[in-house]
Amino acid sequence: MANSAGSRKRARQAVKRNKHNSKIRAKVRTFIKKVTYALEVGDKEQAQGGFTIMQKMIDQAVNKGLMHKSQAARKKSRLNAQIKAL
Repeated sequence: MANSAGSRKRARQAVKRNKHNSKIRAKVRTFIKKVTYALEVGDKEQAQGGFTIMQKMIDQAVNKGLMHKSQAARKKSRLNAQIKAL
């Protein structure tokens, strides 16, 4: 348990930030799943539309430090290659 006022405030901030970051991470995962499901079904238009939104979400997560830039680039590249292959 935090003892000083500053450390108590830091603990509160960490909880608040964790909730916010969890929401963003969950949103990114949701959009990745939407694109993946569209690819499995074979719906190229829906996959392409979801991909553009997903790209924006992933880039925001990278800028906030929630996802490594290499991981983001790898996910975008692989999904884009799958969309082009349809």
